[in-house]
Amino acid sequence: MAVSRVRPGLYLCGLDSALNLSVLSSRNITLIINASGLEDVSYPQLDGLRVLHVPIQDRPHAPLRLHFDPVAERINLNRTSGTLVHCTAGRSRSPALIMAYLMRFEDLSLRQAHEVVLDQRPFIRPNAGFWRQLMDYERTLFGRNSVRMARTSEGVLPEALRDSEDTDPELAYCINV
Repeated sequence: MAVSRVRPGLYLCGLDSALNLSVLSSRNITLIINASGLEDVSYPQLDGLRVLHVPIQDRPHAPLRLHFDPVAERINLNRTSGTLVHCTAGRSRSPALIMAYLMRFEDLSLRQAHEVVLDQRPFIRPNAGFWRQLMDYERTLFGRNSVRMARTSEGVLPEALRDSEDTDPELAYCINV
């Protein structure tokens, strides 16, 4: 599953697929969001292709939240053509950016946005720091959280809250990640 279609005109992938001319042209990609941390990427030559570089590393303390609004706005402005969001593997940074877009412009909760992306790309796994930043963003947008961090046998992972369960910021961080 090299390229995942999250929504019509919105795609998610790793770096290798983003460098493939047939991937870009067959999906009418006119905007690439590069969250790979690499600045000197040579994309195929396509008329009208624009690239937005998101200079962020896949580290829990990297400030991805600073890019949520600018990236979401660019994706929203490019709805009439294709947008490809990628990081190195298409597992952490790029899915987190797409979830932020879905919350902001499709009014989905973080839990719903995660379900949408996960349904199309089952191996995503944003790091715990990005999850915390997405939870902060969700609280800013909607005044509540739909997920919280919980300790599991596989480490600290997001846990869905029941629809009736509303958390305050203190409860959202009940696990020190």
